[in-house]
Formats: sequence, structure tokens, C-alpha cells
Amino acid sequence: MVIDRVRAALAAAVLLGSIPGAGAAPPAVAPEVERDVVAPEGISFNPSPGDEEGAVDRFTAYTMALAKRDFAAAYAMLRLSFQASNPRLEWEMNQRQRPALWADGTIRVLRLSWYLDPAGQPPGLYAAFDFRGDRKDGTMDCGYVAVHRAKPGDSFTVVRVDTSEVPRNLLEDGVPKADVLRQLPCYLGKGIATAF
Repeated sequence: MVIDRVRAALAAAVLLGSIPGAGAAPPAVAPEVERDVVAPEGISFNPSPGDEEGAVDRFTAYTMALAKRDFAAAYAMLRLSFQASNPRLEWEMNQRQRPALWADGTIRVLRLSWYLDPAGQPPGLYAAFDFRGDRKDGTMDCGYVAVHRAKPGDSFTVVRVDTSEVPRNLLEDGVPKADVLRQLPCYLGKGIATAF
């Protein structure tokens, strides 16, 4: 049944790489995590270990800053254009008005997608981390964090964050109920039917 396949896929994701709560040493994204690379037509590209290390470090630092409620540090990691469209006080008030944040849970990276010079975006290298988060209160979060580096040697900055929250009462054995699952705008694994 579909729910059984979803449970099996999500259980496997637990083994593939997670970022524990604030204060723990951040691990690298496991080699088994699904990876995609998108480059302009005619260009062969594979991210280097240094590319991945820089992107993972930024993703982890941003997540940990939010988990520690260090909003100044988290905001400083946003790309300047992201900051321009999200003034600091407004952005921070939106974070503070929530009793809990997606970064409070155990984050499991499900897929790491690389984009080199995507059309319609500032040039450079982008990495998108699709994740599932599980909080101690039983809430599930899912979404992605995208980071960007304009040129080699630059630091990655956070360019987009999109998350959805699934309350405990809409989960069944740790998996979103079928009708909820079909509405989630998140990637939760191959073969798992969501609205993503």
C-alpha cells in the first residue's frame, strides 16, 4: 500500500543523514543521500568536495543559528537581495512570533540538488537541501533551504527557505495522513506522492 511505501522510505531517510539539534557537531550529508545536478545545456559539471563542504556548512550554520534563536547570525547569512525583500525587523518578528521553528527538530536531508547558472537567476552555483524535520512534540516539518555562491572562493549565502509544518494530529505513525501527504509542497523521496 502507498502508506507502507511512504513509511519505509521515510524510515530509510533516517539512516541517510541528519543534523541534530543545536550544540551537536554537524555531520556531512551522507553519501547515500539522493543528489541531482542541473547545468546549462552543453556544460558538464559536477560539484567538488569543497563545493559540497561549503554548501553544507552554510546550510548547517543557518539551521543551527535558528535553533539557537540567534536571529542576527541567521539574518547575516541571507543573500543581500533576500535581505532587501525581507527587512530585518519584519523577518525577525516573523521568526519570533512562532512558538517553535522548523530548525528545532532533527533535520534529515533527503536530497541535495545542484544548479549551475540557472536561467533567470544571478549566475553562480546553487545547492538546494530538501529535508524532513521531526520535533520532540511530534510535529513534522518539510521543505528546502537553497544556498548560492556567486564565484569560487566566495561564501555561500541563503537565498530561499520554504517550509511546511505538519502537526502531530495529522500524522499516523510518523507519516502524514494520505490526504495531507498529497497536499504537501515538499519533496519526501522518490515515489512518495506529494504536491511538490
